[in-house]
Amino acid sequence: MSTESLILALDFGGTKLAAGLINGDSRKWMASGRRFSPANSNATSDIEIMYELGRSLLKGNKPIAIGVSFGGPVDGKTGVVRLSHHVEGWENMPLKKMLEEEFGAIAIVDNDANVAALGEYEYGAGVGSDSLFYITVSTGVGGGWILNGKPWGGHEGMAGEIGHMVIDPAGPICLCGKKGCVERLASGPYMAKDAKEILKVAREGNGGRKGEILRSLVGDNLESVTGQLLTQAADMGDKLSQEILHRSAWALGVGIGNVANVVNPKKFILGGGVTKAGERWWNVVRKTARETALPEVNFEIVAASLGDDAPLWGAVAMARRLVGEASEASGRTSVFAPLGDS
Repeated sequence: MSTESLILALDFGGTKLAAGLINGDSRKWMASGRRFSPANSNATSDIEIMYELGRSLLKGNKPIAIGVSFGGPVDGKTGVVRLSHHVEGWENMPLKKMLEEEFGAIAIVDNDANVAALGEYEYGAGVGSDSLFYITVSTGVGGGWILNGKPWGGHEGMAGEIGHMVIDPAGPICLCGKKGCVERLASGPYMAKDAKEILKVAREGNGGRKGEILRSLVGDNLESVTGQLLTQAADMGDKLSQEILHRSAWALGVGIGNVANVVNPKKFILGGGVTKAGERWWNVVRKTARETALPEVNFEIVAASLGDDAPLWGAVAMARRLVGEASEASGRTSVFAPLGDS
């Protein structure tokens, strides 16, 4: 098989790093790999892990382009990471330049939600929709736009930050410094944090018998509480877990309803680990969004069909477009079909 049109796709998540290799216009990975970020990871350690992942997939071959999804604010024009809210050391990191030097290929970098939106638009639940808003609900909460069939990042690339829409001005403080953001109420780590604090108070005799099922799943090790365990406990009837998940779904639903009123996309596509919380969670999101939006505003809320691979597929789509633009600028015929062709 020819390797002259290899695309390397990379996804820098808040807790996970993933890479995939694809050839030409294929819709199947030649190879892929994932790693968890180590405890107390930083930008340097994550970059080194990703270099290693990329080299292991390429096996000495050279890619034609690299598409990169990053979990945080990015200057899409320069490929400079502005910062990460979850991993230290990323401030003003020239990730595009670093990858181009490491792998000897042109690269393009954007925020994970923007990239995943493009992935779902091209290959997933957004196929056939000319306007959509993709929302990832996981370690954080972010959004990415496709408007009139094209990615839209807004002025300076900061469009889509639904995670920092304030839902409850009197609510708990978010990492961004504001109170009651969607991310502070809906993301997995924050839900786990709130559950641990409530269980700690209950253990000290001040909070009744809340969360007994959740506590039984973790023993007395409250630090092992995760968003996934909250879902498991909620399914088993744990009232505390159900309350926290309900608040998560409510906050996201309010955010979606307000966005629907302002921009009116055809679809909201939801991805990320928290969206696996079950039908009860989805029902609350849809009901709250519908109650928040004007009756005349029509939209769908659907699950992402590419799952955890949405950012990687979006990275592929970005890289293919980048190759097409480079070929057009040089007067050559692109090795890839135009974006949107099957």
